[in-house]
Amino acid sequence: MDAGVIVGIDVSKARLDVHVLPMEEKFAVARDGDGIAALADRLTGLAVAAVGVEATGGFETIVAAGLAAAGLPVVVVNPAQVRAFAKALGQRAKTDPIDAAVIARFIMATRPAIRALPDEETQLLADLVARRRQIVTMIGAERQREKRAPVRVRRSIQRLVKALETELASLDSDIDDSVRGSPAWRDKEDLLASVPGVGKTVARTLIAELPELGTLDRRQVAALVGLAPFTRQSGQWRGKSFIGGGRTSVRAALFIAAMVAARHNPALKAFRDKLVAAGKPKLVALVATARKLVTILNAILRDRQPWRAQTA
Repeated sequence: MDAGVIVGIDVSKARLDVHVLPMEEKFAVARDGDGIAALADRLTGLAVAAVGVEATGGFETIVAAGLAAAGLPVVVVNPAQVRAFAKALGQRAKTDPIDAAVIARFIMATRPAIRALPDEETQLLADLVARRRQIVTMIGAERQREKRAPVRVRRSIQRLVKALETELASLDSDIDDSVRGSPAWRDKEDLLASVPGVGKTVARTLIAELPELGTLDRRQVAALVGLAPFTRQSGQWRGKSFIGGGRTSVRAALFIAAMVAARHNPALKAFRDKLVAAGKPKLVALVATARKLVTILNAILRDRQPWRAQTA
């Protein structure tokens, strides 16, 4: 990221608090079409290097999309990382204008990569996939309640599960129509699903929620989904390595695919078995298998070549 003007935006339901560095300029606009348009006009005249918007449960989506459409370099930042950065600065007070300043300083200090935001169709597919995941979770929760519920309550649960399964089928149809109706997505799905262990659900999750797949190197894609290990050490002490951060839903889908691949994909099964035979804990071996799987999928989309055993 080049040096230049850095903008931090704290998003609330009604307004946007803005902090501009290095001028230390601060102001607020309404979080509506007119306010976002006015903000875009005001920022377009500056040499903006990055506009940081904190993820706030969906309120940030229209803001990020509106500013990106105006040609501004937008990055959506992780709120947990911003809070940790604020603590490191000793910033205990918390108001919307203060949060905007912290976001701007976080962007200036970390210089995160600017990536293209999903287009409208990709965002819609991501919303459908996320909704499908919520429905599956609700069905699982109701199934667990059914096991210990009395008869009369069990009937209510069964009716609700039936309704949820109907909605799930409808969502699957909508997702299928979206993916199969787009030649680019259809090709991506076929390429991803050519890997033994990767089914349609996993492929569509990756298309919707990891649109960068195929454009990054292996280290970047592993870090983006939270599968890049980070170490803890000090002097002679060596702690365990951990994974974390990244896109949780994508990582969960990759874990499921890795578990299936470790049984039915000869190349990845051999990779996982070799790690276990070398004394690695099974969970560590699974994480490594998921990391290898996402790097293979990244290479498949990059090279536009379906799975072959040699790919691994």
